[in-house]
Amino acid sequence: MYRGWLRKPTGEPTVNFEVVLGGMRWVAEEMGLVMRNTSFSPNIRDRMDMSAAITDSEGRIVAQAEHIPVHLGSMSVGAKNLIDAVGVLDEGEVAVTNDPYISGTHLNDVMMISPIVFRGKTAGFTAVKAHYVDIGGGTPGSLSATATDLYQEGLIIPPVTVCRAWEVDTTLLSIFSANSRTPISIKGDMLAQIAALRIGVLRMAEMFEKYGSSVTDAWTKSIAYVERYTRSAVSAIPAGEWQAEDYVELEDRDVVIHVSIRSGKDVLVVDYSGSSPQLEVPVNAVYGVTVSSTAFALKAALDPDLPFNYGFFGAVVITAPPGSVVNPVKPAPVSAGNVETSQRIVDVVFRALAEPLDLPAASQGTMNNILFGGKNWAFYETIGGGAGANRNADGVSAVQVNMTNTLNTPAEVIEAQYPLRVTAYRIREASGGSGLFRGGDGIEREFQVLEPCTLTVVGDRSRHPPWGVKGGGNGACSEYWLMKGDRAFRLLSKQSIKLEKGSKVKILTPGGGGYGRPS
Repeated sequence: MYRGWLRKPTGEPTVNFEVVLGGMRWVAEEMGLVMRNTSFSPNIRDRMDMSAAITDSEGRIVAQAEHIPVHLGSMSVGAKNLIDAVGVLDEGEVAVTNDPYISGTHLNDVMMISPIVFRGKTAGFTAVKAHYVDIGGGTPGSLSATATDLYQEGLIIPPVTVCRAWEVDTTLLSIFSANSRTPISIKGDMLAQIAALRIGVLRMAEMFEKYGSSVTDAWTKSIAYVERYTRSAVSAIPAGEWQAEDYVELEDRDVVIHVSIRSGKDVLVVDYSGSSPQLEVPVNAVYGVTVSSTAFALKAALDPDLPFNYGFFGAVVITAPPGSVVNPVKPAPVSAGNVETSQRIVDVVFRALAEPLDLPAASQGTMNNILFGGKNWAFYETIGGGAGANRNADGVSAVQVNMTNTLNTPAEVIEAQYPLRVTAYRIREASGGSGLFRGGDGIEREFQVLEPCTLTVVGDRSRHPPWGVKGGGNGACSEYWLMKGDRAFRLLSKQSIKLEKGSKVKILTPGGGGYGRPS
């Protein structure tokens, strides 16, 4: 939870500074509430797979809500790219894109910005991202397990203006919805994002009316303050270099994620050289995902109370070789990179810093993406698992970890809106790693399909378990099962298949690693 801006280093913040920065954070939170309350799809309304932030005129994040880490960490990358692409926006205009190589995540995440105007000039932007459950492509849900390029993953919206004077371009809205299996949700969710941007602009106008130019002064000071704060946290790490390696699993190979972290004085350099080249499978993570995953891991490792904005990157340098799996070149497919490779990036950063910072064991390390769908419907869910144990406590069971911060879709909502039945939902007992402190347990979730449909599984940790530390045991691996009558078939962790009516799908998610020897 936010603890204020006055913890360290001490010095210049004033009352107005605190009021403005705290107020902006709650503007972002209100934007999120508007999106949640006005959206059509359970993915946003119930799971809250969306994020909101405020940027300055250059697209640098100055405040954000407590939403989705993979959205927020990439928001500065996406906002700057989108601003550069569309040029000057007038008051009441909204720019939109879902191109991952611009927005910084994957095609399902639709990003929008709208200018905050003060005294006739653009002072900053309100910015939102939301995961649309289906944006076309070869499989329902658009999160492909097999796409060989970006174009197979769904409709690409280049940077365009969707609103002028808050009037929606219905032609663009119709084109987007016509390319989705869920057109009503597309229209409703897009209008919800626009409403969120508008309430953000209105609230910021109120703030500028009350505090004037001290608002933008606070933005500048806050970015400088967070940079100093981050340098202070980094300076506590002993000088040195630490390396780690972990893997994203494919059927026939392991994809290497390699990191080298160099600390010296008050700067960290994080380098992903040595990671696998980009692939013609959708596990590539665009640079924005690599940035957001790294930023999340470092913030958690250095100081969870560290206030976050663009100033963080003044003390942290992140490099990833172009053409690699962590910085691919367009049109490499990227849908699973956002959800699975992002988790592995967090793991390798934690693993590299485990020794100097005494960090927890690995958490489940996958989002366990499950998608069902037919010609005119699509359902998407990420399923939690076990958190890694730490030096003071057991890991938490049945929780979303690291780069996802969504809720689950309630069984009642699933059964009311989709031809699906939830037949089991429980903790996967004894799946956490052993240790002085045990890893958290995963989840067992089972669905029955009530009509023929397509299933897509995009998960991980089926071969390489979440690791323990200090002698702690590994967590259990994930398992994905298809059941037809009394027969059970093991599914791959990345696969799309056709299901018959009555088939059941069981997901067993990983447990977290243990900390310390059990004895």
